[in-house]
Amino acid sequence: MSLKQQIFSDMTAAMKAKDAARTSTLRMVKAAITNREKEGGGEISDEDVQKLLRSQVKQRRDSVEQYQKGGRQDLADKEQAEIAIIEAYLPQAASQEEIDQAVAAAIAETGAASMKDMGGVMKATMAKLAGKNADGKMVSEAVKAKLSS
Repeated sequence: MSLKQQIFSDMTAAMKAKDAARTSTLRMVKAAITNREKEGGGEISDEDVQKLLRSQVKQRRDSVEQYQKGGRQDLADKEQAEIAIIEAYLPQAASQEEIDQAVAAAIAETGAASMKDMGGVMKATMAKLAGKNADGKMVSEAVKAKLSS
């Protein structure tokens, strides 16, 4: 069963179980998948679905940050719940240790010495972490920490 089919069948199961939060989140994901297929003109692969899910998680993390700044913890909590539901369909996230190792290897590989080289190090690091669902913000912070020390 493809990832898309899994999401669609889980949405149906959530509707039958009257799980409103899960149903709502999976409906939004289904709509995003359908829109992407319409834009692209056909079925999308599991890899494309994963990219779309990562994008959805990133959007929600940004929303959580904004809601917390605005003092709306209730909305931040709702977004956090949606993140948890979506992340269940993504591969296990890269650990901080894996990110640090990839950053160190990328710095050695690129010969980076200062913050000017951050773009090249980020590109090499993200290539090393491909398929491991690495959070770009965490990678960026790790690269900054290594290059500034």
